[in-house]
Amino acid sequence: MHIVLVEPEIPQNTGNIARTCAATGAELHLIKPLGFSLEDKYLKRAGLDYWFLMKYTVYESWQDFLEKNKEANLYFATTKAPKDYASVSYKDNDYLVFGKETKGLDEQLLKDNYAKCIRIPMRKEARSLNLSNSVAVVLYEALRQQEFKGLEDSGKLHHLETPDLSEWKDYV
Repeated sequence: MHIVLVEPEIPQNTGNIARTCAATGAELHLIKPLGFSLEDKYLKRAGLDYWFLMKYTVYESWQDFLEKNKEANLYFATTKAPKDYASVSYKDNDYLVFGKETKGLDEQLLKDNYAKCIRIPMRKEARSLNLSNSVAVVLYEALRQQEFKGLEDSGKLHHLETPDLSEWKDYV
């Protein structure tokens, strides 16, 4: 899967999204202008020490991104979409596109791609969810549809001895 952030503004959001990409194997695509430096301490801190686990690419513009990803199957996340994100059948190599925190994606881009627009259902009184939360919600639905291929399929206690669950056999 691919996560595309068009002109992200808040380094902590992008750092959190980078961490999510590292944990899931999704590739991150950042489209300029960015509202921060890639050396920003808040960006680095939010991404923790996971940066080595992920692949990311920075593009000069939306046009640059399109030229370098000609075959991309794009889905555009917006509160103005006709269908919800869970009604789409995602494929292994799809691109999930998210706009900047203050304005979302460009209206003309949405209009030109309206059939590929998706939304996260929410109360009408709420404008939107946090960008990093939105990415996680949509990405994990796409991964769920692919049966979390390539991801850990069982929970393990890393630092503790595994507890005896035999008395809970009727519940687990």
